[in-house]
Amino acid sequence: MERVPSDIRRPAAVVLAVVAAATLTACSGITPGTAPAADQPKISAIDLATGDQVEPVEVAVDGGAAGVGVTFREITIEPGAGTGEHCHYGQLIAVVQEGELTHYSETHPGGVRVYRAGESIIEGAGYPHEGRNEGDSDVVLWVTYVIPDGKPLAETDLANCEG
Repeated sequence: MERVPSDIRRPAAVVLAVVAAATLTACSGITPGTAPAADQPKISAIDLATGDQVEPVEVAVDGGAAGVGVTFREITIEPGAGTGEHCHYGQLIAVVQEGELTHYSETHPGGVRVYRAGESIIEGAGYPHEGRNEGDSDVVLWVTYVIPDGKPLAETDLANCEG
């Protein structure tokens, strides 16, 4: 198993890689740090997305007795389209694969930030926001949602948003 370089600049990618590696290890029955037996199938991994995140990343979602669900999704937003204003009950980590996403939220200085291909987005719970494609080509996002079980991935009734 490869070791992550100590000078890595992509904490969000590290979080996803650690979760994926832990899941692969748990599902394979291989003890970390040991090679699989010769007759045991090997494991391979493909990095699907990486994105830079300069702020610290903490993911904490309390799902209570119901637990927490994790969903991986590819979202394509055509030019002129947007997500509509919404919030989340948990957190999400996204990477912009293609295009530029204009993100409207009071959490940004001036209320707006443009995310470009190769950048990551971290959204917390409860605050209203909207993503729009104001460019001329598709925006493609790879998104990991960490949401309490039984809750929608996105809440469009803003009365249910805390922020």
